[in-house]
Amino acid sequence: MRDRADFERYVEQRSARLLQTAYLLCRDWGTAEDLLQTALAKAWFAWRRVGDNPDPYVYRILTNTHASWWRRQWRAEMPVGDLPDMAGADPTGEIGAREAVRHALATLPDGQRAVIVLRYFADLPDPQIAEILGCSAVTVRSQASRALARLRVDPAAIAAITTGS
Repeated sequence: MRDRADFERYVEQRSARLLQTAYLLCRDWGTAEDLLQTALAKAWFAWRRVGDNPDPYVYRILTNTHASWWRRQWRAEMPVGDLPDMAGADPTGEIGAREAVRHALATLPDGQRAVIVLRYFADLPDPQIAEILGCSAVTVRSQASRALARLRVDPAAIAAITTGS
C-alpha cells in the first residue's frame, strides 16, 4: 500500500520530467506548473489505489486535465511569437532547434500533440499511450502518423522531435 513518503519520493524523482511534459502539452511554463500541480493533487487523492507504476496514471491525469482546460480556455488573448529585447544569438543553435520543435508542436491538434509528446519525449510505448489517452493503440499509431505527416513540411522540426532535442 502506498503512503505519503512514497508519494513524496515519486514527486521528488519525477516532477522535473512531468513539468517538461506538461510544458510540451500547453506551451506555457506558468500553465505547465499549474497543470502539474493540479495533476499531482489529483494523483495524491488516489495514491493509495495507484498500482506499482504510477506514471501512466499521472500522465493520463496530465493529458485529461490539459484537454479539459483547453476546452474551457478563453481564446481572445493570443501570445506573440517574438518577445522584445531578446538576448544575443544562440551560438550553439540549440535554442533555435528547441523553438522549432515548440513551434511545430503548436501547429498540431491536442490529440496529435499528446501522442507525439508521450511517444518521443516521455518515450512511452503505444499501448501505454493508448491507456493514458483512453483510446486504442491503433488510434495512437494513426494519430502519430498524421502528426508526423503534418510535421514533414518542416524536415528540421521532425528531425528535432524524433531525436528528442
